[in-house]
Amino acid sequence: MNCLDHVRLSLVLPLSLALTACGGERTQPLADLVITGARVLTLDESMPEGEALAVRGNEILAVGTAEEIGPFVGDGTRVIELDPQHLVLPGLIDAHGHYMSLGESLLQLDLRSPRTWDEIVALVAEAAADAQPGEWIVGRGWHQDKWASPPVPSIEGLPTHTSLSAASPDNPVMLIHVSGHGVFVNQRALDLIGVSAATPDPKGGEFVRDTQGNPTGMLRETAQEFARAAVAEWEGSRSAEEIDSYRRRQVELAGANAVENGITEFHDMGATFETIDFFKTMADEGALPLRLYVHIEEPAERLEDRLPDYRLVGYGNGFLTVRGIGEKVLDGALGVHGGWLLEPYADMPRTSGFNVTPIDDIRRSAELAAEHGFQMAIQGIGDRAARELFDIYEGVFEANPELEDLRWRIEHCQVIHPDDMRRFRGLGVIASIRGVFATSDGPWVTSRLGVERTQERGYAYRSMFDAGATVINGTDPPVEDINPMVNFYLSVTRVMEDGDVFLPDQRLTREQALATYTVNPAYAAFEEDIKGTLTPGKLADITILSGDIMTIPETEIPDVEVLYTIIGGEVRYSAGR
Repeated sequence: MNCLDHVRLSLVLPLSLALTACGGERTQPLADLVITGARVLTLDESMPEGEALAVRGNEILAVGTAEEIGPFVGDGTRVIELDPQHLVLPGLIDAHGHYMSLGESLLQLDLRSPRTWDEIVALVAEAAADAQPGEWIVGRGWHQDKWASPPVPSIEGLPTHTSLSAASPDNPVMLIHVSGHGVFVNQRALDLIGVSAATPDPKGGEFVRDTQGNPTGMLRETAQEFARAAVAEWEGSRSAEEIDSYRRRQVELAGANAVENGITEFHDMGATFETIDFFKTMADEGALPLRLYVHIEEPAERLEDRLPDYRLVGYGNGFLTVRGIGEKVLDGALGVHGGWLLEPYADMPRTSGFNVTPIDDIRRSAELAAEHGFQMAIQGIGDRAARELFDIYEGVFEANPELEDLRWRIEHCQVIHPDDMRRFRGLGVIASIRGVFATSDGPWVTSRLGVERTQERGYAYRSMFDAGATVINGTDPPVEDINPMVNFYLSVTRVMEDGDVFLPDQRLTREQALATYTVNPAYAAFEEDIKGTLTPGKLADITILSGDIMTIPETEIPDVEVLYTIIGGEVRYSAGR
């Protein structure tokens, strides 16, 4: 190596790792891990690409050519030899999900595959045959608009509980809508929670009823809490050891599902104080499978005194951060006619959706967030909900002009009025999208909004980029599969199951889609100095793929596999293991 080589290599390394002068002995540190043989896409503008990467401890040591990185290999260095078609990326970040719910969903009936109501009833009957009398049967993932045919009989496209009740007469049943914004229950459950024709609808929700006023079994938005509370009470009757074991299993399963999909950090959008205490215990044990960036979901009155005690940044060797408030749902989901719209639903003009969490609670939470240095990340699915959130955020910003760089977020952003699009950049509000929602909702959302409103306001993700917003992406697991390759593909193609393209003008470029999984969510978590790019000195969070998603034909993207998931320099997943 000549002196000019030393000059070039010094550009690759942090200044603190300067090499010796020509002719001297090597003093650069040896790497613990070297990755070589594939394209290394750093997303660092100062050096966008390399062909090898070195890691020491939990940080990236150097990026460069294979020749430049070769000297970092010693007897104790693990070397991962890749093929030229592979791709090395900054660790992927799922910017919106529900961690414990994901783990729990993997322990429940999976209702995403059935294409008829009768198939779901059959699954429940099978589970009831193995259950003890009185034991709750819980499943998740159904969506009435994805069934091959409507159930018979039906009310507003939804089934009635008759066949479900017959299939499980001795066990209460709760079937969670894929959105999480409604549940369907049987008669046994209705009896247990005390819901009948005489029960009034709660504020922010409703019990769907038949023409005689009897509950059909569908509980929309806040009405579902009747059933969820009953299930929680039943689960709480177990011993402390059983509860702890079950929660650890949730953490394990959710983590395994994430890392096998290349996810190195998970933005958890709704943890109670109790859950955060549990995460902290797991972090102390070094038992968190991946990094968690957590938002607290508690009523404003509970936040008043306890909020400052729960702010954690980089706790547990960087595996646990708690610095946000969310996902307090301002409105409901479009799939159950719960999203809060400026005008009524096209297919159900009797309603414009629901304000689920009272505006006063959101506003007070925002004031507390500003006071204690927390981020706000609140669900705004409908255009009315998004406008209300912009107004609340703007009011708090104006009342606290000394506060800067707050990086508050609106989650989902599925329907945005054009007049509000500019407010993302103007207020510095981050747009948190679900690319997969555009195509999973695409087949039915036009019936909810009408053609004109859909085209003007629906899932306008490219318009958010064009308006200067910072856009982050995620799959909202367990609502959708956590697979980032599918979400990336759908973000850039908007191809629905039937082959049609949903609002093609709103397709993201591949560069934009990758940013929503790397640099942008790192920024959204105030972590751009340590994550988001493969820059020497940053944490060695790395995802390695079997194909180059930036160059291969679009149709091949969903088939790309995760070869390695590396967190803090440690291989947490390798293909098949």
